[in-house]
Amino acid sequence: MMFTVTVTANPGNVAGAIQGTWNSARDQIQTVVNTVVFPALALILSVLFFVKLGSAYFDYKKTGHFEITAPAILFAGIIIVLTAPLYIWTIIG
Repeated sequence: MMFTVTVTANPGNVAGAIQGTWNSARDQIQTVVNTVVFPALALILSVLFFVKLGSAYFDYKKTGHFEITAPAILFAGIIIVLTAPLYIWTIIG
């Protein structure tokens, strides 16, 4: 009960109540997502990238074939996550 937001709506104006709640909570959500969620995702993807790059290197030494697909996908994910705060809020609104 302490952390809930009370929303009241005139009869038939539920969309206005939801929109008002979103407008009041948007700044807090943006701050949390920009400072916690995106850096955590970038950290996870970076660790996975370097692990996969290392395993691809050891496979290369063993077989002579360097598989670049998985590290490239992880690197693209890192780039997307690092640049997402610049454009994601214009998409969401």
